[in-house]
Amino acid sequence: MTKYARDEFDRIPEASSRQGVHRVAAGPSKRKLGPVMAVGVAALAVGVAAFFFFPKLGFSTADPLAMFGRSSSASGSAPSAEPGTTPSATTEPSQSPAPLATTSESTPPPPTPEPIAPLVDKSQPVAVYNGTTTAGLAGRVAEQIQEDGWTTDPIGNWGGLPQQTSVIYYKGEAQKGAAAALGTLLSIPTLVDSAEFQQPLVVVLGPGYQ
Repeated sequence: MTKYARDEFDRIPEASSRQGVHRVAAGPSKRKLGPVMAVGVAALAVGVAAFFFFPKLGFSTADPLAMFGRSSSASGSAPSAEPGTTPSATTEPSQSPAPLATTSESTPPPPTPEPIAPLVDKSQPVAVYNGTTTAGLAGRVAEQIQEDGWTTDPIGNWGGLPQQTSVIYYKGEAQKGAAAALGTLLSIPTLVDSAEFQQPLVVVLGPGYQ
């Protein structure tokens, strides 16, 4: 027995060569378009909202990856400059000039010129007086002066006031250089400008002179 109800196709003549009719299984029913259209409308609404509201929230619609929190650097692209700014040029490190090669032999400094001693007129006579108790001191000093090219006259004992030290008297500014030369020769640093003497240069040997 079949589970289907009998219909007109079951009423066939008994003498017919066909013994039955095969029923075709019913195919699946057509899907309804309502849910599909609802999903499409919802997707369109989301797209419109993203187009108008995402720029206000700081997202750029030109870069869809920004909506998902992905930076352009993660995708391997070079970062783009912000609007209104110009990319700064890459400056290369400045290279300092190489130091000049120095020669192994240094140039010696020029010799320092020695000061030229003023010319001293040694032709004028030099008086030598012994102001100590040492006998023959004036003659010994006069010989030393003569060996240096000077002329000595007169030579004797000092008859003036007692001297505290050895002094070289000179007469006027013109004789100052000659007096300084005698002071260096005899190791007498005291020089006195005096007009009391007739001689231009007078050497008075005081106590302690050797």
